[in-house]
Amino acid sequence: MTSNAQKNEAEQLRLAIFSDSFPERNGAGAYYSDLSEQLGPRIGGVQVFQPLVKKRLLWLAMPLPGDKTQKILTPNIFRINREFKAFKPHLCIAVTPGPFGMVGLWLAKRKKTGFLTAFHTHFEGLVQMYGDTLFFRFCNWYLELINKILIKRSESVLINNEGLIPTVQRLGAKHQDLMGTPLASPFLKTPIVPPRGELKRVIFAGRLAPEKNLPVVLEAASAFPDIDFVMVGEGPLRKEMEKAAASLPNLRLTGWLTREGLLAEIDQSDLLILPSHAETFGTVALEAMARGRPALVSAAAGIHEWKELSEALFVLGSDQSIIQVFNELRSLPASEWALKAENARKSALLMNDKTIDQWVKFVRKYAKPRDE
Repeated sequence: MTSNAQKNEAEQLRLAIFSDSFPERNGAGAYYSDLSEQLGPRIGGVQVFQPLVKKRLLWLAMPLPGDKTQKILTPNIFRINREFKAFKPHLCIAVTPGPFGMVGLWLAKRKKTGFLTAFHTHFEGLVQMYGDTLFFRFCNWYLELINKILIKRSESVLINNEGLIPTVQRLGAKHQDLMGTPLASPFLKTPIVPPRGELKRVIFAGRLAPEKNLPVVLEAASAFPDIDFVMVGEGPLRKEMEKAAASLPNLRLTGWLTREGLLAEIDQSDLLILPSHAETFGTVALEAMARGRPALVSAAAGIHEWKELSEALFVLGSDQSIIQVFNELRSLPASEWALKAENARKSALLMNDKTIDQWVKFVRKYAKPRDE
């Protein structure tokens, strides 16, 4: 098939995405919001089926285990089925092991569309960080069961780092594809604010939760009172972080921000820190890189497995002292900061372009023709 013929074929194909995440509320929610904006014009269309807060009764929502700030809503089956019939997708993707993901599987099999699972987060591993009670063991069992159901019925499982291959194969994956990460339009198109070239302001952005290893951020803020620290996000550790901020005048909590608000905070910072114990990718690090801001990211994060990104990152090893690392960063000349910032921006833009091309190929490869 010629490239023009392939392009014309892709332009006729429609993709339906099923997610239990609210739009832009977490990594998975942001991923598909960003993807839809760029992928939609390249294919026949993209529609995301996910919770609509204003149209569902929140008393029907169930909080995620260990995190009352995030909730699982029951899908409106009638609305979804009606919109699904009107959209007539050729490929469906379940991106979360929850009610919306299961509805996506049900509709895909009923309508004989292509079906994929995107494995963004090893939820079972995260649940284990929140306690070893009977309740959490049940949650772990449930998440693994749903993931197995989705994965075993998928033609392929999409993963964002190769380290997840053993996990998805254990869950029954027949095949897996590596997917990159897209960026939101503002991170790509907003004019860059030139970096200062020295370490004066540090930002953390993400869930305020155990897996993010927040004590490292507090240790750095305590050790370097002349550096301003900003902590963006919500989560089960919010009260603990507020208590810490009360005794650290150089630490400021913003709560959850819109993408535009996060962009503004990144633009005013010199370094993003992401010291997580567990991070399948680390999208916020890519967002900082897109704004020409270096990122100090835990060696455990999957973003390091992408060679085109790893060379533009600072690495925080599991056995490294955050104080020692910060002292080393402060000693870097302005020219080194400028080079790191330039490489970060170029690497992030390259990742974004490659990711959209990847997704066009996924749709073309796994979509199934249908009788319109």
